[in-house]
Amino acid sequence: MINISAGTASLRDDRIKKSWTTEVEGFLLAPVPVTQALYCTIMQQDIELEAEFNTPIVNVSWYDAILFCNRFSLYSGLQPCYSVIGHEDEMIIKWNRDSGGYRLPTEAEWQYACKAETSGYRYGDIDAIAWYSANSKGGIHEVGQKQPNSWQLYDMLGNVWEWCWDQYDPKVYGSYRVFRGGSWAEEARGCGATCRRRSHPTFRIDDLGFRLARSIH
Repeated sequence: MINISAGTASLRDDRIKKSWTTEVEGFLLAPVPVTQALYCTIMQQDIELEAEFNTPIVNVSWYDAILFCNRFSLYSGLQPCYSVIGHEDEMIIKWNRDSGGYRLPTEAEWQYACKAETSGYRYGDIDAIAWYSANSKGGIHEVGQKQPNSWQLYDMLGNVWEWCWDQYDPKVYGSYRVFRGGSWAEEARGCGATCRRRSHPTFRIDDLGFRLARSIH
């Protein structure tokens, strides 16, 4: 995993014309999204096509990602980050922030890592760094095939959207969670460091996956 040093993230919600700044502590972030091979190994599922081994896992809900993080933590001899109560349709998830296990990045961590101290909407030319609607040929691609940002993080933009920990707007959208980064199906404007989307934590679709983070203690 990549060691991301502490810093500050400036976030915004264009829907309500609101901006805010968040301090980000140092943390670890995976250089690529979770792949089909890793996910299916840990969750004891079959992969239908060998060609999909190194593509990002998709069709996973936010709850699926939480359960994977806990199981991968146990597999790796780490303390799980999340306590889970209930079944998928109505889970209660609590984050033990003292745990060193695998988890989802916060929205601020994700954006801070994506921008990697750059100031623009993207950290490079979109065709060089991202799979999106204009160059993806209508499908997902193996991780790590495009140029990384300066912190050696690949596919932060394009290929698949990535679930984050945060609720989008609890007062308006309840339990809906944030996902970031754009995907192979998005037009260029949807693949940017500050672009925010949301959905219910049970939502699954073929261009939405996730990336692993860990806290540093």
